[in-house]
Amino acid sequence: MDLKTATALRRLRLVSAPEAVSFLILLVCSVLKRTTDFNAVPLMGAVHGFLFILYVMFWADAWNRAKWPFGRAALYFVLSVLPTGGFFAERMLKREAENAVIASRARKEGAVKA
Repeated sequence: MDLKTATALRRLRLVSAPEAVSFLILLVCSVLKRTTDFNAVPLMGAVHGFLFILYVMFWADAWNRAKWPFGRAALYFVLSVLPTGGFFAERMLKREAENAVIASRARKEGAVKA
């Protein structure tokens, strides 16, 4: 894995958890808006919208650089629209990056021909 691909995966991983947290907070704010006088939906909507747009931009970049098959790219996108999906995406991306580092080291040492 080259440096640009690793960076793209890392960026996606770093934004996935905050995007999931902002989604959950937005859901809580929506419930509070309907049940109390507290209305933080406009603020949290803007924060979540910004993080979601970052996620989609980083997702597209990672898909392009990592050459994911359509199914894997679709899975990461679907995880972005589920309330806790960003946490799962972060975990999967971490595992994918670790596996890529192991494979890269194995190729350098000549253990694997690829």
